[in-house]
Amino acid sequence: MATKQRQQIRKGPHGGMQLVLTEDVPHLGQQGQVVEVKGGYGRNYLLPNGLATIPTEHNMRLLARYQERVQQAREAKIADLKVLAEQIARTTVTITAIANEEGHLYGSVGAPEISKALKAQNLNIEPEMVRLEGPIKECALYAVKLHLGHDIETEVKVLVVRQEEKS
Repeated sequence: MATKQRQQIRKGPHGGMQLVLTEDVPHLGQQGQVVEVKGGYGRNYLLPNGLATIPTEHNMRLLARYQERVQQAREAKIADLKVLAEQIARTTVTITAIANEEGHLYGSVGAPEISKALKAQNLNIEPEMVRLEGPIKECALYAVKLHLGHDIETEVKVLVVRQEEKS
């Protein structure tokens, strides 16, 4: 009777398990890299979530083919993001907020409000992409940085105006 061979996970020079990343993992590595991680992190997070695989010859061949397709998709996405960055750079967003006569806001304008205003102009920007130094508390024109991903950054002009009171 044939016994099933158990797949042994290779140990790295520091005693951790060696895995091949199938996706980009922040603070760990890029797709296709062989990384060494602690056993629990690999078994409990990377392998079950499909972020990494065991570096066998078969998996390495599949990963090489998969990487070619992902690289083409990544280049297309970067081109789309550059076009989006150019559109955003030419855009001025106006946000109305309740303020007193001196222009001090009663609340503040943050990333969710800026994201919502950009989405209203058919520019799909998530609040996590907005990089503010601090909350906006005055009525004025601001240049707000946006990080679109893949190291593409742009700026959008945000005009905060006082909401007219209804009489």
